[in-house]
Amino acid sequence: MSDGTLLTFVKELSLLLEQKPSEAVIFTKGKKLLENLIAVDDWLPVEFTKPHPQYYQQYLLYADPLDRFSVVSFVWGPGQKTPLHNHTVWGMVGQLRGEEKGTPYHRQAEGGFRAGEACICPPGYVDTVSPNTHDIHVVENNHLHQTSISIHVYGSNIGRIQRSVFDPVTGAEKSFVSGYANTVVPNLWNPG
Repeated sequence: MSDGTLLTFVKELSLLLEQKPSEAVIFTKGKKLLENLIAVDDWLPVEFTKPHPQYYQQYLLYADPLDRFSVVSFVWGPGQKTPLHNHTVWGMVGQLRGEEKGTPYHRQAEGGFRAGEACICPPGYVDTVSPNTHDIHVVENNHLHQTSISIHVYGSNIGRIQRSVFDPVTGAEKSFVSGYANTVVPNLWNPG
């Protein structure tokens, strides 16, 4: 990270969000910024790339002091996946290493959820989530024998907000706050 790659992304996204853009603009201009960030895989410090043997890890890389956005590395051990969950804010997911599979789910009138078409995300690919369009999904490492890492950008501090997990069959909802695996974040201004 010594070249300031993440700091450049944070500055550029901050400037974009100062303009109070629509979600459509965030998902075009912001998506391009995230594509630039993940285009080269040499900036993420090793301490934010470590998988856990049982659970995917969510490492905070940056939280905007005005809660406009957060940047998080998600590290997936082989075969790890999320429960069915939502976000409540816009989000962009950029694939840095490996491959992930994201499956959107749609609430059914009779209760429960129906799985939509899964998307396999190779390095360089950016997907989006939004309560305005498609906010409920399951994400999993598409590899059974290697770690995958994605960089997530959300329209708030995602580790602090109340969200929900769902039972896909019954539709039952349970609240949670995800938090983060790390207690120290990278120093963007003196990465040394």
